[in-house]
Amino acid sequence: VQLQAFGGGLVQAGGSMRLSCTASGRTLNSRSIGWFRQTPGKEQEFVGTMKWTSGSTYYPDSVKGRFAISRDNGKDIVYLQMNSLKAEDTAVYYCAASGVDLVLPTMSRQYPYWGQGTQVTVSS
Repeated sequence: VQLQAFGGGLVQAGGSMRLSCTASGRTLNSRSIGWFRQTPGKEQEFVGTMKWTSGSTYYPDSVKGRFAISRDNGKDIVYLQMNSLKAEDTAVYYCAASGVDLVLPTMSRQYPYWGQGTQVTVSS
């Protein structure tokens, strides 16, 4: 699976931004598409995942209610809608495709396929 994330940039605190992740290559059926973020000096953080076939999603408490993952089945695109952004959301964001038949995986090692990151900067 080849993935490409884009849509990052600079936004003011309280604002919104939508990231996109395009997928190609192997089928996404039976996989989940996850989003992770990383800032220098910190461990990579899981921010959400979606099971491609069912559309089921899971988010950690840090972003629950503010971030939402959706998909465009016809175009194999996954979106990460980020609302009420905070300065601490500043990071490089990555999308990733999981191994098959995992139930809403949350750990980076469960995702063998990664796109390049896109920088999101939230100014306070």
